Amino acid sequence: MKTQDFTLIGYGAIGRALHQRLGQFGGALRLSHLVVSPARVAALQAELGSAVQVTDQVPEQTDLLLECAGHSALIAHVLPALARGTESAVLSIGALSEVGLPERLQAAAEQGGTQLHLLAGAIGAIDALAAARLAGLDSVVYTGRKPPAGWRGSPAEQVVSLDTLTEPAVILQASAREAARLYPKNANVAATVSLAGLGLDRTEVRLIADPGVSENIHEVEASGAFGQFSLRMRGKPLADNPKTSALTVLSALRFLHNRVAGITL
Repeated sequence: MKTQDFTLIGYGAIGRALHQRLGQFGGALRLSHLVVSPARVAALQAELGSAVQVTDQVPEQTDLLLECAGHSALIAHVLPALARGTESAVLSIGALSEVGLPERLQAAAEQGGTQLHLLAGAIGAIDALAAARLAGLDSVVYTGRKPPAGWRGSPAEQVVSLDTLTEPAVILQASAREAARLYPKNANVAATVSLAGLGLDRTEVRLIADPGVSENIHEVEASGAFGQFSLRMRGKPLADNPKTSALTVLSALRFLHNRVAGITL
């Protein structure tokens, strides 16, 4: 099977971890281009050498695009790439809480005759939830629980004292749209669950800072015509970024691996 080349947008903690793990696929996956801000191009080109072309724009001839740069990258890079016909996958699902953006992305994909893949990231059972939606869902509740350090740099700092917490504190109880808007770097899972299920405005979200845990814990409860299910996941955070689950990187790797595998799940 031939090598799958792809372009990556973003080279923060997720992008670096993903790039470092590509070797496990024995050359079947190759990062051909890396898109970063203009200020980082020269330094990263020197760091990565000639094997990867570092640029500030997505090349027009890209066959596959993977985004892990943050919400602004969807508008700056993914939208025009889709319109040109570039198949794309994104991890910044929380960006789709912006009113009208899902419709713009769909229109761009239709214009380019291609697809946009929303990657599950740090949460599981998205396939079951999306399947259950076809028969009708009554309720979907997502609870996200992280240690206080995982909420630093977010509006949680205005709600509770993260440094002195001695017991779990609910920092937000709202719709998935509101959670993704206020906590874009922390609540991508809430947006993913909502888009697979009842939508951004009908999915209930609770975000909790808990000094008693050291992992990122995700819980989903859903009920509908299919029956009921409960999911609880304890995800270890990335060593370089406690706001991000390590499973997010593995989700992107799984997507890439499915591009070259003879059998996919």
